[in-house]
Amino acid sequence: MLIEAVSMDDSERLVTEVSQAWASGTPLKIRGGNSKAVLGRPVQGTPIDTRSHRGVVSYDPTELVITARAGTPVAELNAALDAAGQMLPCEPPTFDGTATVGGMVAAGLAGPRRPWSGSVRDFVLGCRVITGQAKHLRFGGEVMKNVAGYDVSRLLAGSFGCLGLITEVSLKVLPKPRAVGSLMLELDAGEALRELSAWRRAALPISGAAYVDGHLHVRLEGGMGSVASAVDRIGGKQLDLQFWDALREHRLAFFDDPRPLWRLSLPNASPLTSLPGDTLLDWAGAQRWLKSDAPAATIRQIARAAGGHATCFTPRADAEPFTPLPEALLRFHQQLKQQLDPRGLFNPGRLYAGL
Repeated sequence: MLIEAVSMDDSERLVTEVSQAWASGTPLKIRGGNSKAVLGRPVQGTPIDTRSHRGVVSYDPTELVITARAGTPVAELNAALDAAGQMLPCEPPTFDGTATVGGMVAAGLAGPRRPWSGSVRDFVLGCRVITGQAKHLRFGGEVMKNVAGYDVSRLLAGSFGCLGLITEVSLKVLPKPRAVGSLMLELDAGEALRELSAWRRAALPISGAAYVDGHLHVRLEGGMGSVASAVDRIGGKQLDLQFWDALREHRLAFFDDPRPLWRLSLPNASPLTSLPGDTLLDWAGAQRWLKSDAPAATIRQIARAAGGHATCFTPRADAEPFTPLPEALLRFHQQLKQQLDPRGLFNPGRLYAGL
């Protein structure tokens, strides 16, 4: 697919719209590609669109850093990196080209490689953001370094736009692996998790592990020798990489099930847990997708008992999208919101009531 690169600095308009909202106290509903609009609570506010503020600002492959405006499609960012033999290791979804860089950071969604490479937050070096007082500020930079106090640029990852309007992001990138392999084995779920545990102890170069429909899919990445050796040890049927693209983009048949979609985030090496519906295990079992009509309280109790939490990816009248926070942690979030967005302009209530 040919990706057309477009560059436009539309930050002046965005600052003006936020300034007007600040003066009038009008809530704002931030939108980019709208690819993750179903995530979070409904927001009532005047739309502010970032898609015209787009383009790669700077990219020096030798420095392993790329800086892009918030409205830049993730697919366009990936194309620029691919041309230089590099990648964003957390492989966020592109959702058919609609996902934007700002939305990628705001939602913090990562792909199958996340347990082995890190989260979106781990690759954010710096950002520019418009605060609730219409100040266009820069946080962080373009190098890895220790930060005293809050690292605001990383706090924005997963904030769903509740802390400010991201206009620009600097991201750490890495070279693409020299060799890649994809295998499929027919196993039951228990056997799959036991094998994955053994391969983890053996330090095999695994960068993806998912179990669905009675089959374990394993992706291997690294040097030619290490990947070839791991392929020989694991065995199974060798496949192309289309499965991993489909998994990342939620295009597998599993996701077509009309029942509500849940994501259970569990500790590494968690044992199998009986879930009320059909499941897909990703991240070597640490992320478990669930299609289920069961009550939200039931699903969240199962996740809590396993040491994790559950997020509802499908709007439901009986379920908050995100697991309720303990009172002390919620109070901390509210204080942070007050510092960056004192009038509650940005995406009010999308994460939790009062945020």
